[in-house]
Amino acid sequence: MRRGIGATALVAGLALAATACGGDSDGADSNSNGKIEGTVTYWDTSNDGEKGTYKKIAEDFEKKYPKVNVKYVHVNFGDANQKFKNAAGGNSGAPDVMRTEVAWVADFANLGYLAPLDGTPALDNESDYLATAAGSTKFKGKTYAAPQVTDTLGLFYNKRLLKKAGVEVPTSFAELKKNAKKIKDRTGATALYLRGDDPYWFLPYLYGEGGDLIDTEDKKVTVDEKPGVQALATMKDLVDSKAAITDSSDGQENGIKAFQEGKVAMIIDGPWDIALAREGKEFKGAKGDNLGVAPVPAGSKAQGSPQGGWNLSVYAGTKNMRAAQEFVKYMSSAKVQARTTEELSLLPTRKSVYEQPSVRRNEMVKFFRPAVKKAVQRPWIAEGNSLFEPIRVGVDGVLAGGKSPDEAASTMGEKFRKLLKDYK
Repeated sequence: MRRGIGATALVAGLALAATACGGDSDGADSNSNGKIEGTVTYWDTSNDGEKGTYKKIAEDFEKKYPKVNVKYVHVNFGDANQKFKNAAGGNSGAPDVMRTEVAWVADFANLGYLAPLDGTPALDNESDYLATAAGSTKFKGKTYAAPQVTDTLGLFYNKRLLKKAGVEVPTSFAELKKNAKKIKDRTGATALYLRGDDPYWFLPYLYGEGGDLIDTEDKKVTVDEKPGVQALATMKDLVDSKAAITDSSDGQENGIKAFQEGKVAMIIDGPWDIALAREGKEFKGAKGDNLGVAPVPAGSKAQGSPQGGWNLSVYAGTKNMRAAQEFVKYMSSAKVQARTTEELSLLPTRKSVYEQPSVRRNEMVKFFRPAVKKAVQRPWIAEGNSLFEPIRVGVDGVLAGGKSPDEAASTMGEKFRKLLKDYK
């Protein structure tokens, strides 16, 4: 929800005042004596395949700092953004540290909910961070997060099914559609599971047509131009032609399950789901080599995938600022990033981690690191996350609501301009 300038200023004042009142923490204030002690409540937004590892890592922090009690809370990604805003805005129940999606940082910082981390222990060895990952942590000249994980999208494919169908890994959506009938006839599987419920998955289609959401330099909305219309048309054509199946909700669960069970031969997904994919019967154990990863298929103009990832932010109202900063430092450290790469195949945000032998050998890092370098930067503006809801509605309208791509793109553009009042 977008707030006016007056409301933003009021919320910022409340959040800053909350530093004296405290967040959802108990225990001693570590600022008063410099000691690392007290309670740190941590909201983890990782998925089901990752949360077990992150919980153990949080527990290891307690071993390093025995006087710190980490309250680990797993929060569903789909609920986390609004849940944090409600807690921070009401000055009640907000966590000391939160795993924030890259598009949330500017939004939360603009509302005054995040503590600046410049010059604090939280930002340890800043020069080691990838420049692209660090970009999403900054807002109006200050740093409000530490990069934890970077990512982009790739094409996960079932090697066995594509071999049985006698087709190559598609390099374009047109090629994928062309080979869909062979895949269905020879394997019984649908070629692609298309995420129609999450606007992030719209971006490869948009970039593939040479488009973008907005032009921040000229302050112009571009989602409703020809590339946006064509992107929606491509998605609709894949579903209408039965080259792909989709859902208007629960795409994360339904998509990965269909891929795990071999009901679909391909799915566009990110490094965060590698561990989960390998839990399925098609890829578990000795069948692990059956999982392949390739670049997202190209559209008619280009091949592109969005930069994503996760950062760690400190709530402006925390009672244990020092302990929270140390927790962020630890959770974004090279040691922890190497561990999550080895155990979960997640992509590090620190350059030094990529040089570690175990990380360099990781097959998914070998693919995704160059893919991340080529990923398209999203607009790191306060309203950036708000732009996703009009996209979600537009995609759903085309795939399930009977709207034409032209009509849906036009409506997206209108809603963008209402959110971005100084954009034409």
